[in-house]
Parts: sequence; structure tokens; C-alpha cells
Amino acid sequence: MSSSPADAFFTRATSWHDELAQLRAIALAAGLDETLKWGKPCYTRDGANIVLLQPFKDYCAMLFFKGVLLKDTKGLLVAPGENSQSSRQARFASAAEVKKATTALKAYVGEAIAIERAGLKVELKTIEAHARPAELDAEFTRAPALRRAFEALTPGRQRAYLLHFAGARQAATRTSRILKCAPQILAGKGLND
Repeated sequence: MSSSPADAFFTRATSWHDELAQLRAIALAAGLDETLKWGKPCYTRDGANIVLLQPFKDYCAMLFFKGVLLKDTKGLLVAPGENSQSSRQARFASAAEVKKATTALKAYVGEAIAIERAGLKVELKTIEAHARPAELDAEFTRAPALRRAFEALTPGRQRAYLLHFAGARQAATRTSRILKCAPQILAGKGLND
């Protein structure tokens, strides 16, 4: 095997070593290109992200970027979070679980490649479909420059802020989050930039 940017990741992996090695073999057997993105092994075809390997505390996962479009005939896929629209994970807590799912995972990777080749897109919720807290609208009225800066952000950055603000249960916390993030929004930066 030729050297890959991900080799160091696998050399350093202390948890889920065997499981991640099995998942890596599945991705490479499909002819995907291996690289590191977001500090994790990422597998691409013609520059398009297909799958990402993720170690967590209680499990490791093979994330399919357009997993919501997969048929999931074996019921292996779950949304990584409550707000995930596109990606889906196959999660594993042992090498035996990966081995048992290998045939299905190979089929899923093949289907994910076919989805990418066909140019299929995931229909994402528009920014307008996300809840906008009243506190944010009030701040927009008070500071029109904040509204303009927010609307100039990419949809993904807007979505991250909206989820962050709306995630607070109390109005005072929502207001506090908005005021804390205002300088970042005015600077054209996203929540995690």
C-alpha cells in the first residue's frame, strides 16, 4: 500500500484500532481515495466526499455524507445528531460487529459512489424553514447592521447560529448567546470559525 495522509492517524489510533482498520479496508477496496479531512480519514471519489471514519468514546463509525439517500436495507444507519439532514452513520462497538456488517457496508459504499456519480443532491431545509428566535429578530430591529451581516453569511453559517440560539430554553440565555455572537457575525465569521 502506498503512503497516505491518513497513515499517521491509524498509527496513532489507540481506541477502535481493529474496527477502524476493517472499515478502512472496506473503503479502500471500493477504490476510494484516502485523505485526512477534519482530522479524520476521509474517502473520496473524483474529489467528492463519500465516507468518513470517526472514533468516539463509546463506538466508532463510518459516516456516509449523503447517507439519507441510501436505501439502508439492513437498518445500519442512524443520524449523527438531531439536526443532521444529509449524513448517516453506521456505528460499531466491536470488530465482530464490523465483520458481521462487512457485506452490507460494501454494498452501502457502492451505492454511495453511484449516488455521487449520478449527481444526486440532498434536499436540505432552507434557512427560512429553521426557527428564528424572537430575540434575534428584536436584535435585528435594534441593530440593522447585524441583520445585514447575518444575511450575508453562508446558509450553513446562518443555520449553525440559528440552531445555537434556538437551542437555549430561556429567553435570557438566547439573548445572551446572540449578544455574545454578534461581533463574530459582524466580522462575517461562522459560529465555529
